[in-house]
Amino acid sequence: MDQQLLALFITVSLASAVEMVEAATIVLAMGAVRGWRSALTGTFAAIIALGLIVLIAGPSIHLVPIDLLRLLVGVLLLIFGLQWLRKAVLRSSGFKALHDEEKIFAKELQQAKSANSKKLFADLDKYAFTLTFKTVLLEGFEVVFIVLTFGALKNSIATATLAALCALVVVAASAVVIRKPLARVPENTLKFIVGIMASTFGIFWSTEGMGFEWPYSDWTLILVALWVSAVSFVCVIWLRRIRTTRKHSALKVTKALSAKTLRRIPRVLTSILDFVKEFVIADEWVTAILLWGLALLSSLITVSSYFWPLLLIYFALMLPYGLRSAISVKNK
Repeated sequence: MDQQLLALFITVSLASAVEMVEAATIVLAMGAVRGWRSALTGTFAAIIALGLIVLIAGPSIHLVPIDLLRLLVGVLLLIFGLQWLRKAVLRSSGFKALHDEEKIFAKELQQAKSANSKKLFADLDKYAFTLTFKTVLLEGFEVVFIVLTFGALKNSIATATLAALCALVVVAASAVVIRKPLARVPENTLKFIVGIMASTFGIFWSTEGMGFEWPYSDWTLILVALWVSAVSFVCVIWLRRIRTTRKHSALKVTKALSAKTLRRIPRVLTSILDFVKEFVIADEWVTAILLWGLALLSSLITVSSYFWPLLLIYFALMLPYGLRSAISVKNK
């Protein structure tokens, strides 16, 4: 197994495990309070839906030219990695609360106890079925996206699928054994690692998709990973210093759309916009638009091969920019 395949297996396993832990927490909460039959039925229904998505979308990926695929997947992975790293750095620096599966489990338990007991077909609990179906479908779709994109570039869908299945077995077995949130899994650490590896692959493949060749071929992945890690940890130190020296620094509160505004937008349109935001833009518009602009520019013009460090510089500038945009610092 070469370096890229090994790194691919580890990345897909960790990323899939993170998504599955979040889904498992909801399923366990619904099963404990509302009944295992409804919770597991919703879970299996979501898995069947995901299987159909894979059957339809999977083969079509190989029809895309490999250079274009490298560029598109690389850009998406870099946006994905930047998003995870931004949140991981904010948590590590104390600006954002650590992700706590125990609290999520307790919250879901309370909501499940107070929800109305409406029944669907075959006496299934509507609340438990709907919530588990939506959660497993959403988290599972992210796993499918990870498997298809990582696997397609190395023509190794089988390796990526095996990695996801290994993660599924570990998470499912843990859930069955402990029957409580998988709080012992260091999820925040996993997210930091996945963010570093996704950003590394994103930079590497986007650069190749733009027509540049990395020195030392696949061995450059190690150097790129070290660069991404160094920039990330410098950002943690930088934000900790801000938090210590500026007492009035805090995470900015994102304003959600009002219920009145949401009613004016058709549900189909809001679903499309949510999908675009989640997978194409993420949570930093300037960062994503600039990256997509670079990708478009590289596909239209021929750029000198000396510009291969372009995305390394982009990452070193955009991660701090996104972090600084996420916090407010007052002088008084």
